[in-house]
Amino acid sequence: MSEVAEKPAQLRIGTRASPLALWQARHFLGVVGGFCPMLRGDTFFEECALSTAGDRILDRRLAEIGGKGLFAKEIHEALLDHRVDFAVHSLKDLETELPPGIVLACVLQREDPRDAIVLGPRCGAPIPGNPLAALPIGAVVGTSSVRRQSQLLHARPDLRVETIRGNVQTRLRRLAEGEYDATMLALAGLKRLEMAHVAGVVLDAEEMVPAAGQGIVGVTVRASDTALIDLLAAIEDPAARAVATAERALLGALDGSCRTPIGGHARILMDGQLYLTGLVARSDGTFLHRRRVSGAVADAARIGRELGDALRRDCPADILC
Repeated sequence: MSEVAEKPAQLRIGTRASPLALWQARHFLGVVGGFCPMLRGDTFFEECALSTAGDRILDRRLAEIGGKGLFAKEIHEALLDHRVDFAVHSLKDLETELPPGIVLACVLQREDPRDAIVLGPRCGAPIPGNPLAALPIGAVVGTSSVRRQSQLLHARPDLRVETIRGNVQTRLRRLAEGEYDATMLALAGLKRLEMAHVAGVVLDAEEMVPAAGQGIVGVTVRASDTALIDLLAAIEDPAARAVATAERALLGALDGSCRTPIGGHARILMDGQLYLTGLVARSDGTFLHRRRVSGAVADAARIGRELGDALRRDCPADILC
C-alpha cells in the first residue's frame, strides 16, 4: 500500500480585506518569492483576510473609537492565537508600541510618501507653486485625518473639512457623487492600485508633512518565531527601516493620540545623512509647528526621539495632553 505524502503546512498571512491591504499582502508574497523562488505561490502561503473594527465602523473618526490601532488589533489577536503566522500592514496604521509578544520584523521598500488631493468638478486647475489654489473658496474637503485637516486649515482657513471614511474606492465614489469638493489620499495607495492618475495635486512632503510610516509596508510576527524573523530580515529594505525607525521614534517621544495632529517624514540625502521633518499642530490649524533635524542613519532612533522632545517643548500645554 503506497503512502501519500502529507501536504506541508501553509504559512498564513493575516491582512485587512480592503483592495489596498490585499495588494500589500500579495506584494509581500512577491518579494518573498523573489528572494526564495521555492516559496512562490499558494503551496506555502495562505491569505487570511480579516475584518477589523477600523474597517467596520465608518461613521466616526478613528480618534473617537480607539485610534488607528483598530486596524491592527484583530489581526494581532489572530497572530498571538496562532491563527496566522505573518501580519502585513500599512506601517502608518500600526500603533507605536506593539502588543507584548509581537515584533515589527520587516519593512519593505517605501513607495512615494506624499499626500495627494483628488479634485472634484467644482475645483479649478492646479497652479504651479500654489497647490491649494485649485480649491475654491469655502470648498468642502473630505478627510478623516486630523493631521491633514490641521495643515489644510492652517494654509486655507476658509476651507471646510468633513469626515470621510472607507477604502480608496469608497472615498472616490463619494467624491464623484458630489458629497465633497475634494478629498485627500496617500499617493502610495493610489500608485499601488494603479490609480495615480486621479491625483489632481501632489503635495510636497515638507509642506504637507505625511504620517509617520506612510508609504511603507510593515510585517509583524510573533517574537518567538525566530525562523520567520530570520527569513524576513533577509528581504528587509535597510533605507525603509532607517526612516521608519526615525519616524516611529518621533511618534513615541511625542506620545500623541489620534486626536493630535502629528506628522513625520524622514529621508536619506545624497550625502548619506538622514533628514527628518516633524510637525505638531492643533486640528483647527490655529497652531502649527515644524522642526527639522539631520544626522547619521545609524542614529535614526535617537534623531527621532530628540526631535520629538524638541517639538514637545515648543508646544502649548493643551496640544499634547
